[in-house]
Parts: sequence; structure tokens; C-alpha cells
Amino acid sequence: MDEEIITRTRELIDELKATCAAYGLGNDGNEYKVITQAFLYKFLNDRFLAAAATGLNLPAGQSPYTALTELPESDYTRLLLRLPADVARFSRAQLLPALHNAQNTEDFGALFDRTLEDLSAANAAIFSVRTAEKSAILLFDRLSEFVSDAGKRSAFCRALVNKLSLFSFEDAFDEGYDFYSSIYEYLIKDYNSDSGGKYAEYFTPHSVGRIMADIMVEGEPRSVSCYDPSAGSGTLLMCLASRIGANRCTVYSQDISQKSSALLRLNLILNGMTRSLRNAVQGNTLTEPAFRAPSGGLRQFDFIVSNPPFKLDFSDIREKLASRERSHIYFAGVPTVPKKDKSKMAIYTCF
Repeated sequence: MDEEIITRTRELIDELKATCAAYGLGNDGNEYKVITQAFLYKFLNDRFLAAAATGLNLPAGQSPYTALTELPESDYTRLLLRLPADVARFSRAQLLPALHNAQNTEDFGALFDRTLEDLSAANAAIFSVRTAEKSAILLFDRLSEFVSDAGKRSAFCRALVNKLSLFSFEDAFDEGYDFYSSIYEYLIKDYNSDSGGKYAEYFTPHSVGRIMADIMVEGEPRSVSCYDPSAGSGTLLMCLASRIGANRCTVYSQDISQKSSALLRLNLILNGMTRSLRNAVQGNTLTEPAFRAPSGGLRQFDFIVSNPPFKLDFSDIREKLASRERSHIYFAGVPTVPKKDKSKMAIYTCF
């Protein structure tokens, strides 16, 4: 693992966090969205440029962005059709160098937001995750609007673009799981609680995930399914997929937390498992299990891992879970609601 790449990538993350702090978003509830989405935009941008360079057979050292700007529109369209399915499609105006060159636009914040929105819509079929009700959750939010002072939004977006423009993922694409798990852990370390909290967003250390994967997996299984019903940000699934081989397994996940689902998507993309995004669901696994067998019952999987939400208050749905039509699902029984301390509900037995 190239330590220089790790150092430079961590420096980028630190600089993005410093930019958020300078515009009043430090420790704000939306800071993680800005950090993770700006990071993801840069990653997808650089992957697209690298794939375009390969598709155009560019010699080493030639700028793929310059080559793309000189490409006739018909050739650009054909290039998009030839790119691998897991590479996000960018128009020329959506690329980071184009945004960098457009910073003198009067309302740059609006341009930046519109670029991310259009990019989300153009890539929704592959890069969206879904809710249990089948609604798509797109890639990007309107990041400028997280800054409450409208007069500072354009400056904020310019600062983000300038930070991103000074970094390149070019040397990192050949790195493996160890690199991306390390970077991902550093990226979300301030946003993924290790204390459980009200919504039980647990952080599972990679060391634990690796041990579990080593215990579960023998040999080199192929074409297997891996499932986590309380996936969080995906540590256990990524450790399992890394042990099996990302190209030999398909990941399925569900989690009640919007934040965790967004972090899980980032984890899947960084680890080259874009094809499993269609199986990433945000919703309540207990009341709305997303994966069904053709018979209508719950789907079965080859491997299942889970760090259940031990502190989740489920008193509002307890009777629904214990109803007659669900009794065959929760064969271990549905625990009662403690009268004095709801944080001690044994919800994990439902998992």
C-alpha cells in the first residue's frame, strides 16, 4: 500500500473539513454530506477521466480533459457508450476542470448545485440506492444550501472546487481493499458513532470484520450472495466481500438510517462494487424486509453478517412484529418492552 497516496488522500479530507469549518459547517449535522459527496464527486470524476483516457488510447501524460473538449459531439457520445458500466457518465460541463474554469460565474453556487443534480439524474439507473418503498436516493444533494448565509454559498463552492482540483486519484485506482478501507475509515471517522446512540449507528472495527470473514469463509466460493440486515456503513459486508473476492459475490443490504445508507453507498463505490448498489436499501428491515423469494417468503443468502442495533427503541412497532402473520418470521420470539428502560429492549433477537 502506497503510504504517500494515503497521506495525500487524508490531507484532501482534512482540507475539505477545514473548508466546512470556515463556512460554519464544522460539527453541523450536514457536514458529513458535504465531505462525503464532494469526495465522491472527485472520485467519480477522476475515474471517468481515467476510463476516457483508456477509451481514447491517449499517450501517457496527455490530458484526458483537453482531449475530451476537442472531441466532436458524436465521438463523445460513442465514447460514453463504450465505457464500463460502473463508470459514471459525465457531460463535459459536469467535469471538475470545467467547473474550475467557470468559477467567475455570477452565481457559482447555483451552477455547482445544478451540476451535481444533473449528474445524479444522468446516473440514477446505476448509482442510486433505494428505499423500501422503491424510491430512488440520488447521488448528490444541493451542497451550497447547507451554508445558511446565502451570500457565502458561491464562495463555499469555489473553495470546495479549488481543494478538489489540487488532488488526483490517478495513482490510487490500482490500490486494493486495504487502501480503500483505510481511507474510508478516515473519511467517516467523525460521522459514524461507536457508542450506539439513539439510532444505533454502530461502527464496527475492520479488525472485527476481518476475523468474522476469516471464520465464515473457506476456500474461494463463487457466485455467492452476502447479506447484512442492519448494514450500517457496510464494514462487515466489505470485509466479507474482500475475503471472498468482490467479483465472486453480490452484496445485499438494508438499514433504517439514511446517513448509514449514504455512507454504505460510498463504501460500495470505492471498493468497486457498484453493481451491488441496486441491492442497497434504506428502510426498516423488521417491518419492511426488502428481499423476498419468488414464493413470497424471505429470501435466503449464502452468507449473513450483522451487528444488530442493540439500543434501537422499537416499542412503536413491537405489536406489529408480534402479530400472527409475522410469527413465522420471528421464530425466536419478539421481546417485550421493558417498563423502566427502553434502551434495554432485546431487539437483537429479532435479527
